[in-house]
Amino acid sequence: MAPPTLPRPCGACGGAGARGSPAAAMMPVATVMPDDTPMFDPRILQELDWSENTTTFSPAISPLDPGDGLVLRPLCTADLNRGFFKVLGQLTETGVASPEQFIKTFEHMKRSGDYYVTVVEDTNLGQIVATATLVIEHKFTHSCAKRGRIEDVVVSGECRGKQLGKLLTSTLTLLSKRLNCYKITLECLPKNVDFYKKFGYLVSEENYMFQRFFN
Repeated sequence: MAPPTLPRPCGACGGAGARGSPAAAMMPVATVMPDDTPMFDPRILQELDWSENTTTFSPAISPLDPGDGLVLRPLCTADLNRGFFKVLGQLTETGVASPEQFIKTFEHMKRSGDYYVTVVEDTNLGQIVATATLVIEHKFTHSCAKRGRIEDVVVSGECRGKQLGKLLTSTLTLLSKRLNCYKITLECLPKNVDFYKKFGYLVSEENYMFQRFFN
């Protein structure tokens, strides 16, 4: 009697030489490659009402025109190869993350719809030179309102003085208003308090407290 016929693999697993063989079963899943898919719709940045900005820029810049050769846009996974971690490392410890870990975290943030990691790219160099993040928290308080939180604002050393930190902070502050947050908060060192007061931020009477479990 002829041996039973093995079921053919599904289209996602099949292909030349696959035919349900043990070797095919051991083949790793194809690695997702970094690409230029944005974390969020870039139109939300382009459509911000910049007339509501309360900060002075000299020379004048905006999300649509951040400076010569510069583009302000959402983070994409291809920015892994454009120095994103190099810039972030000028702010805090980034640790070691594989491309797979980076893409997995990116996709989690993208799916949630509550992370707005924004970057400035120097298109002449093909490098990220600044970044900041807006995180949206959903609350049961204040009639189930949303709260915005700005984190990880950093500008590459060679690009400081180009107002990019101001531009990112102004942009994400306006974005939180556009997203109907009832308030927006951030944490900063005492030496940076006056800088953030320029954007309308006030010093809270509450104390910032934390526990650190690892670096």
